[in-house]
Amino acid sequence: MEPGDAAIADAGPGSTAALGPAGVTESGREADPEAQGAVAAPYSGSRWRLSRAALLTLAVGLLITAALSVAALILYNHNETRLLKLRARELSLVLSTAVPSLQTPLASAAELADATGGSPKKFRAFMTPLVGVGRPFASASLWRAEGLPPAPTVVVGTPPVLASRPTEAKRLFAQARTSGQLVLTGLLPGAVPRLGYAFAAPGAGGGYIAYAENPLPASKRSQLAESTGFGDLNYALFLGRSRRKSDLLVTNMSHFPITGRQASTVVPFGKGAFTLVVTPARSLGGSFFENLPWMIALVGALVSMAAAVLTERIVRRRADAERLAVVLDRVASENRQMYTQQRGIAQTLQHALLPEAFPKLDGLAISASYVPAASGIDVGGDWYDVIPCPDGGALLLIGDVSGHGLRAATTMASLRHAALAYAAEDTDPAAVLSKLSNFVNSSSPDYFATMLCVRVDIEQHSLCIASAGHLPPVLVAEGQARLLEFEPDMAIGVARNWQYRKTEVSVPPHAILIAYTDGLVERRGELLDEGLERLRRAAAAEPPELDRLVADLARRLPAEEHSDDTAVVGIQWRT
Repeated sequence: MEPGDAAIADAGPGSTAALGPAGVTESGREADPEAQGAVAAPYSGSRWRLSRAALLTLAVGLLITAALSVAALILYNHNETRLLKLRARELSLVLSTAVPSLQTPLASAAELADATGGSPKKFRAFMTPLVGVGRPFASASLWRAEGLPPAPTVVVGTPPVLASRPTEAKRLFAQARTSGQLVLTGLLPGAVPRLGYAFAAPGAGGGYIAYAENPLPASKRSQLAESTGFGDLNYALFLGRSRRKSDLLVTNMSHFPITGRQASTVVPFGKGAFTLVVTPARSLGGSFFENLPWMIALVGALVSMAAAVLTERIVRRRADAERLAVVLDRVASENRQMYTQQRGIAQTLQHALLPEAFPKLDGLAISASYVPAASGIDVGGDWYDVIPCPDGGALLLIGDVSGHGLRAATTMASLRHAALAYAAEDTDPAAVLSKLSNFVNSSSPDYFATMLCVRVDIEQHSLCIASAGHLPPVLVAEGQARLLEFEPDMAIGVARNWQYRKTEVSVPPHAILIAYTDGLVERRGELLDEGLERLRRAAAAEPPELDRLVADLARRLPAEEHSDDTAVVGIQWRT
């Protein structure tokens, strides 16, 4: 039983404590009609009847009950519609986050092909880990952008359906060459319909197009598991801005056209878009609010009938109003919790784009802390990662994309995956930043990003540092802390073909290196040098225990009203 129900139920006996049936007191004597407020009339033989006042009270009580039930029903329907729209937007955000996971490998494959002259061996080596059952793609192929008729030069996985449709391939690749974004095909027919994705990399020789296909679920049927957080929704996903059944991609519904309460939204997906339609599988606000109109009707009818018989109706009406206020407070509290949950969803999305765990490296401890902005639900663009090197060392990466919101988060995901791809080819920090800068400036970016790339030699106790406009890290050793001095280069996305420099630094045993984003040191109305000095002093004053040092810096240094995310990463030599 809900707390509000218990409060109403507990009040029942109190309303009949003073009088028994037909206005007789508990001592057995007939109650004074004036003392009863003319609610009940004296017995007439073995029967009794209600007075005019009692009948009027009953009528007014039933009318009020009906009004409250209708109001509760209207409020429930309004709240359900609003929650459904919010859930649709949440699901569309989740779908939008899939764009980088598809576009980034295809863009990297196209750029790799352009850089290697369309080498089949390089393309296969890059795409094979991404193709197959349980992987992002069922088929991947490389096409020359200017090839006529269009035909794949190399195929990984199953043959692409698009190869048998040259007219559609020609139209798709023409769109890919001009858009600079991920381009979607229409539904590709076959025993199992497919959906294709293409990304073009323009080059001096005409460029290359990386193309991939994925089969749709059998009979286009799929279920949203409870573990995804969307198990309370029925959904249908259509290709483009259409809601025709012929454009249906996947659904868990069995009846079309879709009827009843529903919400729809258009989800941008690269150059194309999807139309998402959702309906509730069950009450989104909970069974209590679903049954509240009937509960109000039942309780109100009982209270109205009791008021027609009992003299204490006026007192009971006040108590009922107080109980109704408790119910309304409960509704307001649930609304506050709902908005708190929205911020929690945004923070969950932020952390989902960061590494869940660091690699275990002999002789090196790693710790990190991420502090979201103090207000708002916008997703930030701060990120970090530590990856092992083939020779036993490590590569520390930390960056900050300009702006906030989903655009900054998806840009951050694209940069992070591109940086990891370049680091897999060459762990030289200057080379990683140069390649990443060329990748970003291959189009006309409307953003910039700072980034610090540090090559850690564990055995030699040395660092190789390259910075793309990022703040200098702090080195803590032998009870002292200092900011590493080097010349930072241009931020990524600002200048083309920039040659990044690197600086070699030797570190003593058991030293700690702290890298961070600007949210840790920047404060409104204060010079940046003051924030850096505050960080240096705090790092020197803390005990040289890595996890505690990183946590204390992330907790204490950001301003109380900080409006920017903060990322802090620390490494410590154990030898």
